[in-house]
Amino acid sequence: MASFLYRFACRAFQKAFFVGVHFMPWREPQLIHGAGTLSELPKHLKANDIENVLLVTDEFLVKSEHFLNIKKYLEEAGIKYAIYDKTIPNPTIDNINDAARIYRKNKCKGLVAFGGGSAIDCAKGVGIRIVRRWTPISFMRGTLRVLRKIPYLVAIPTTAGTGSEATVAAVISNPQTHEKYPINDFVLIPRLAILDANITLNLPANLTATTGMDALTHAIEAYIGNSNFDGSAEAAILAGRLILENIQNAYRDGHNIKARENLQKAAYLAGYAFTRAYVGYVHAIAHSLGGMYHTPHGLANSVILPHVLEFYGETCETRLGFFAKAIGAVPAELDNHEASKVFIMQIRELNRSMDIPEHLEFIQTEDIPRLAKSASKEANPLYPVPKILNAKELETLYRIVKGTKM
Repeated sequence: MASFLYRFACRAFQKAFFVGVHFMPWREPQLIHGAGTLSELPKHLKANDIENVLLVTDEFLVKSEHFLNIKKYLEEAGIKYAIYDKTIPNPTIDNINDAARIYRKNKCKGLVAFGGGSAIDCAKGVGIRIVRRWTPISFMRGTLRVLRKIPYLVAIPTTAGTGSEATVAAVISNPQTHEKYPINDFVLIPRLAILDANITLNLPANLTATTGMDALTHAIEAYIGNSNFDGSAEAAILAGRLILENIQNAYRDGHNIKARENLQKAAYLAGYAFTRAYVGYVHAIAHSLGGMYHTPHGLANSVILPHVLEFYGETCETRLGFFAKAIGAVPAELDNHEASKVFIMQIRELNRSMDIPEHLEFIQTEDIPRLAKSASKEANPLYPVPKILNAKELETLYRIVKGTKM
């Protein structure tokens, strides 16, 4: 009885939220895309009266050719800048606080994030800290807790996966509690997104693979959830099609500029889709692993995806089968039951072809109850998943992901 009432309460919350979300202040970032568009950054900063920015990146990218170009473009335009280059994968509250101190010290008026999802999320976190100076970041956890306009934010993704340049979310880690959680608010959508495929040409093959599969996860979870609508469905399908058509070409030939451009477009579209239709247990589990073990998010999603889809079983077959046919992954004549099964096998094979492991064997058995509790707390009642899982079912999923025999 308790389980029935719990699921009923979750579904009621999701339906109410789905109705309410249509009245919320959605917007898209101003989008600039194409090889070489990085040089347009100063023009757009000046157009918005931003004369002093904090550049948020990491210790590797700060030495890259494209970051040096950013500094050159800003200097030539007379725009001041300060740099925070200590962002780590799964950015922490300490990252945010340290960067916010540099922002204030240098009297910055805007933020430019250069990197993958971690740098963009860190910059979003800095924006939160600037407008919510005395509120602990952990209090912002959840949905619509910021509620104040953050400084002008430019997102320049160096990977094609997270879609953070299009989303309402910032995902933050707390090293003290080993938690990783999203903060969702419309004010966190970047004002400007620059998709310059030249930046991704030197992305290592393994990152091309896992970030691309991360974007595919976004598209699938957005599509098979119960809060889909026409705009998110169309974006998810187009993203899925672009990923399947281009990910292996980019993996094998990192300098295939057309494949790189298409993957960037796909990541943006998948981000657009899931920020409106939400994700599911793949992300909830991946976030828990990022918090506990610092697992790279793209890798976690890539490995977890087929296991979760298989665990959903018939509850996701209709939508997953239709999605697989719509993106051209399986023959159109297959029924949705067969299409979904074939598609899951294709995802596994795609992972294998790009040397993505089938399991995450580092998961410690004694951590599984805590991890499951964390995933449940994130996903329920918000995520409109095909099947609501209880703690025991989630623990079973973790053992499957680990590769433990049932």
